[in-house]
Amino acid sequence: MLYLISPAKALDYETPTPPTVQALATQPQFISQSSELIQILKQKTPADVAALMHLSEDLSRLNVDRYQSWVPKFSHANSKPAAFAFDGDVYGGLSAKTLSLEQLAWAQQHLAILSGLYGVLRPLDLLQPYRLEMGTRLANPAGGNLYHFWGDRLAEHLNAKAAAAQVPVIVNLASQEYFKAVDRRCLKPRVIECQFEDWKNGQYKIISFFAKRARGLMARYAITQRIDTPAGLQGFDLEGYAYAPEQSTPERLLFRRRLA
Repeated sequence: MLYLISPAKALDYETPTPPTVQALATQPQFISQSSELIQILKQKTPADVAALMHLSEDLSRLNVDRYQSWVPKFSHANSKPAAFAFDGDVYGGLSAKTLSLEQLAWAQQHLAILSGLYGVLRPLDLLQPYRLEMGTRLANPAGGNLYHFWGDRLAEHLNAKAAAAQVPVIVNLASQEYFKAVDRRCLKPRVIECQFEDWKNGQYKIISFFAKRARGLMARYAITQRIDTPAGLQGFDLEGYAYAPEQSTPERLLFRRRLA
């Protein structure tokens, strides 16, 4: 099975990457497409970026500097493995820095990170710092946004990757903003969604922070347990979550938590 997650806005380039992990780092798979987008972004002023991405002046200037510094040659001097560079709620749950080298090697084959700039990243693909959310309306030769730019490329890439798996199933742990970039008309594997709810004010509901972390926890569970069948997902029990069979369907697995 193949697991999909979203990237994070927050990045960590201060924490050193262990040399043993650096030795396993790989090159991104869509460098030419990323280069096309960077060339468009390099034409943008801080004011353009602020308006396009709804960023503050400081963040806009930071990202303009990032675009100008970006080069199509990835090295340990300018890059960091994606699972170690992203630093949001999902990645707190994934906690890549606590995975063993063997677990990271398994994740490299079974975990994919969707990205507005990089298309699809493997956990150990090198990543130069950037800000470009998938929903950004960045005009490009293919159309008015990144969904037009990526077209069916991501679906075809995932088709090939899933076809190599023993069970050709995609487990979507990514947000709708990112999964929308995968053209479902072209996607061949069966897709399973996972939903996470917490008890609050007398009912179960999706709480954004907890749900994002839970997506990372599910990815971690799959990696550490090497889950390669849909039935194996039902055993997920990290941080108090439990499978809710009566509220689940074969295509949507629901997990609930009721903390004291």
